[in-house]
Amino acid sequence: MSEGLLEIRWHGRGGQGAKTAAAMVAEVAVDAGKYAQAAPEYGAEREGAPIRAYTRISDRPIRVHDAIYYPDIVMVLDDTLLVSQSVGSGLSEDGIVLVNTSKTPAQVREVLGLKGGKIYTIDATKIALEEIKRPIPNTVMTGALCKVTGVVEADHIKEDIDKKLGGKLSEDMLKGNYRAVERAFEEVKGE
Repeated sequence: MSEGLLEIRWHGRGGQGAKTAAAMVAEVAVDAGKYAQAAPEYGAEREGAPIRAYTRISDRPIRVHDAIYYPDIVMVLDDTLLVSQSVGSGLSEDGIVLVNTSKTPAQVREVLGLKGGKIYTIDATKIALEEIKRPIPNTVMTGALCKVTGVVEADHIKEDIDKKLGGKLSEDMLKGNYRAVERAFEEVKGE
């Protein structure tokens, strides 16, 4: 984290909720009294196309508004992007990579060829299917991010789910999202 600025780069595919997750983390940080920003970066705007999103969090006003080239944390919502995109580019030696996959952290480290940093994995799609009945891993990944970094609290994520999705989703779907966040805390693995 450079000069009190935490930078998170999200890699996903259209329809997986990377843009929403990046914004959710920023909004929760603002609600907690921090400065934050989130922005998506699209290529082809279609479901399944690779996308990036960015989140910055700081205790001071944020003056940069460009893409994140040297992230502190890399979030990967689709493990097929591990080989087709340069997800580890610019990551510092003590950076964090969190991947939605059934692979172990050691297997992900080998695929990426990373020597340093911390690798965390969680089968977020499986949890999403079991809890919300849809293969959208963003809520699970946000919960896992909370667990491994403490950057935002799980209760704040649940409050943001209520704020954003209350009235739009059924009570069962809201509760499924809460369970997804709780399971992320229990099931994320790291090395």
